[in-house]
Amino acid sequence: MTKREDALDYHARGRPGKIAVVPTKPLANQRDLALAYSPGVAEPCLEIKQNPELAYKYTARGNLVAVVTNGTAVLGLGNIGALAGKPVMEGKGNLFKQFADLDVFDLEVGSANPDDVIRFCQLLEPTVGGINLEDIKAPDCFYIEETLRKTMNIPVFHDDQHGTAIISGAALLNALEVTGKDIAQIRVVFSGAGAAAISTAEHYVRLGVKREHIILCDRAGVIFAGRDYGDMDPYKARFAHDTDRRTIDEALDGADVFVGLSVAGAVTGEMIARMAPSPVVFALANPMPEILPDQVRAVRSDALVATGRSDFPNQVNNVLGFPFIFRGAIDVRAREINEEMKMAATRALALLAREDVPESVSSLYGLRDVRFGPDYLIPFPFDPRVLLWVAPAVAWAAVATGAAPEFIDLDAYVEQLEGRLGRARGIMRGIINRASRQPKRVVLPEGEEPKVIRAARILVDDGIARPVLLGNRAAIEQVAGAMLIELNEIDIEDPATAPQRAMYADFLWRKRHRKGLSLAEAERRLFNGIYFGSCMVALGDADALVSGVNMHYPETIRPALEVIGAHPKAEVVSGMYMLVFDKQVVFCGDTTVNIDPTAEQLAQIAYAAARITRTMGIEPRIAMLSFSNFGSVRHPEAEKMARAAELLRARDATLVVEGEMQADTAFDMEILKRDYPFSALKEPANVLIFPNLSAGNIAYKLLHHLGGATAIGPILVGMRRPVHVLERGADVQDIVNMAAVAVVDAQERSHNTDRAGRPGSAPGTTIFSRL
Repeated sequence: MTKREDALDYHARGRPGKIAVVPTKPLANQRDLALAYSPGVAEPCLEIKQNPELAYKYTARGNLVAVVTNGTAVLGLGNIGALAGKPVMEGKGNLFKQFADLDVFDLEVGSANPDDVIRFCQLLEPTVGGINLEDIKAPDCFYIEETLRKTMNIPVFHDDQHGTAIISGAALLNALEVTGKDIAQIRVVFSGAGAAAISTAEHYVRLGVKREHIILCDRAGVIFAGRDYGDMDPYKARFAHDTDRRTIDEALDGADVFVGLSVAGAVTGEMIARMAPSPVVFALANPMPEILPDQVRAVRSDALVATGRSDFPNQVNNVLGFPFIFRGAIDVRAREINEEMKMAATRALALLAREDVPESVSSLYGLRDVRFGPDYLIPFPFDPRVLLWVAPAVAWAAVATGAAPEFIDLDAYVEQLEGRLGRARGIMRGIINRASRQPKRVVLPEGEEPKVIRAARILVDDGIARPVLLGNRAAIEQVAGAMLIELNEIDIEDPATAPQRAMYADFLWRKRHRKGLSLAEAERRLFNGIYFGSCMVALGDADALVSGVNMHYPETIRPALEVIGAHPKAEVVSGMYMLVFDKQVVFCGDTTVNIDPTAEQLAQIAYAAARITRTMGIEPRIAMLSFSNFGSVRHPEAEKMARAAELLRARDATLVVEGEMQADTAFDMEILKRDYPFSALKEPANVLIFPNLSAGNIAYKLLHHLGGATAIGPILVGMRRPVHVLERGADVQDIVNMAAVAVVDAQERSHNTDRAGRPGSAPGTTIFSRL
């Protein structure tokens, strides 16, 4: 399937579109119906009639944003119309929800007349707490926003104008901090003179750049005083200065800062080479910047570079701004988003980047020891601290400038924000982001399976892994062709004809000949993709193995144990599941391997789970689960869990571990505080250790299917090399997720194990299996 078909399938799959309305109150019986609708609904209606501010108490208005467009300037697609722009608006709504827990109505206005858009938005005021204007062409967008800000009493914000301005402004402040340049002295050149460029230039002026030091260039060249072209408008004219420079090449000569908001290839290395010392280059065109960072550094090693892309340092991404700006503005019921609020967002982002970066944040990007400097000028888009810095800064600026009616307790507000969004939403995004930093070879033994082929295409397209499909090449090509999936950059190995068959058979025979395996049987086993793939991983021809779509769990794990084996220091191999809920992550072990583990084995399973949890940036809180609470029932099964907790405390005193305890006790703080105040658990548990395989397997499946959690696993802990087993019937996204986990596992292993992994070589360590 091509990227085009992938995108279309993504939007059409299951329930069409990307957003839905979800009820927040029960409607299970006649009483609920009477309260939700007639006659009960009359009561809040009458209250709001008397005091309109109560709409924020009795309705969703205080958490609702309208994303409004007329489709006249959609992304890089241009004037495609309101209906065609709807998928983008739904996507914007998704970002609001994911990053700031704001609900969205996406509203597409079927008119290119700016006065129609203005009237439409004015009529929306009783419905929403704020309006995000999106993808409206210049200069209409300026006129629409200015009019609405004057005539409405809710925040109105055109993100295409201000988002890039706010975020790149933070990057500019920090770039000047690094280079030691004075903002009042720098010269700035823009490639592009549309809504984003003009708004960004105006924002830079408010930051301290002199207006006469800014040159804007459009398709016709430099905008200068007296230029008489038909496309000159009053907004461009604000930057029409007396200058003899007519081209962007001439404008960049000696300039301190370049800001690209135009198209790929707009500038060349030769132009950048003539800029001032320590030039700042913001090449922000997407998907391809005006000039690539490598091209900049080829001519200027002293340059500080930012782009709009995630695969280079210093990503200027609007998602660092609009969700949190609206969150802060709406939470204090601001009547507008004024310049001081935008400036507060810029300065909050700039200051956050100068803070020490927690390992939990840097690990999401596969980085270590991230520090403020040339390659880290602004926070990462998935840094959860952005919500806690930007929203309060915007809220406080709204109050301080009189845009909001009430004083707020900042400490209490930050605590409220922390409770609004858990870390869970970013966990899988962080793993995939980290994997894409250093993709590894992941062998997929079920290479003829359509879901596996589709997943392999995604792994390549998203830069997550370098997949290797095992199977008959003709069969794989036939299946891929039927699904319109291109196989470029996907390796294919046929176990029946591979040139390394003889070497693998000899390796397998030597490993298992004292367990009754003949050389002829070893050769026959290699027709099985799991055995062949395990040999690839064991001998270093692949970095990880992911399998199990069409096989039962033992069919995958048994060959891997025979060929690759357990880690030399492992006391037990176990299977862990990571269950990702909206606002929390729970790790469950053991759910797949050990039928009736001993107390000593349970302590080891919990220890390994704690390591995984810390790698994900989450401090583990371990509960040894049972049907008993702290000796309330005397039974060997309960005593086993209590013993396991004691052993784990003795092994690592820094771990928070409790048990034996019942599952509700592990999550209910009221029970713990009331009945068990001595408990070490002061927050709900996030690592659950079960007494046996029955309990663990049943529990995680109930949580996954009835609790709505995304299940990632089983993450196989204790293996010598990365091997991860899918659930039978796993879907495409499950395969992609597990492959990303496998890549991160492989990244973390040390590289001092020799190719054959022979005895005597130092064992590799891994975030999932180090002991």
